[in-house]
Amino acid sequence: MAITDWPEGERPRERLLAHGPAALSDAELLAIYLRVGVRGKSAVDLARDLLNRFDGRLGILVEASLDELASVSGIGMAKAAQLKASFELARRALSQEMGNRDNFTSPGKVRDWLRLKLAHRPQEIFMALWLDAQNRLLKAEELFAGSLTQTSVYPREVVKAALFHNAAAVILAHNHPSGVAEPSRADEMLTRSLKDALAMVDVKVLDHFIVAGTTPPLSFAERGLL
Repeated sequence: MAITDWPEGERPRERLLAHGPAALSDAELLAIYLRVGVRGKSAVDLARDLLNRFDGRLGILVEASLDELASVSGIGMAKAAQLKASFELARRALSQEMGNRDNFTSPGKVRDWLRLKLAHRPQEIFMALWLDAQNRLLKAEELFAGSLTQTSVYPREVVKAALFHNAAAVILAHNHPSGVAEPSRADEMLTRSLKDALAMVDVKVLDHFIVAGTTPPLSFAERGLL
């Protein structure tokens, strides 16, 4: 049955207008963007197929390639391109908001941005958010990639980057592609090594986040690990 044949109070667009976007499911929001379905399937059915293709996880969907999106029956390359464009606009909007903030006073905003950047990367990425003396963002920089250990993340290189950006503070972050955010013993040792090395050049480590899947990034500061 086409969405136009549904009772008005059940149609995604009308529900959004009446109750706001937060009242809609992921599939309903995607259906509004897709606009139309295919023969035998409504836009909501098509949106559900799209979500199911990526295990029902929006984060994986956002990071999917054009070919992966287009491979879902009924999507095709044109809709895939539109979806990728909308995801990139959302990412850029959040990045600009982060960059324009006078101070990094909202841990929630930092978490959201880090999840967009790191949550669904297929390999471990270690990055630094370099800040000035007023905690304004100077540079978000990916420093290392691969299987991260204390020996593969070089404190000397991190210190060099801090000096290059003339940073006064830093927020460290890395992802766990396994989806488990719990810090390992190696994560804790690495954090202490970096904190000690950066202290030698008067750069304060404000936090270290571990990003894993769709769960909120874990904060070393909140865990008392800094």
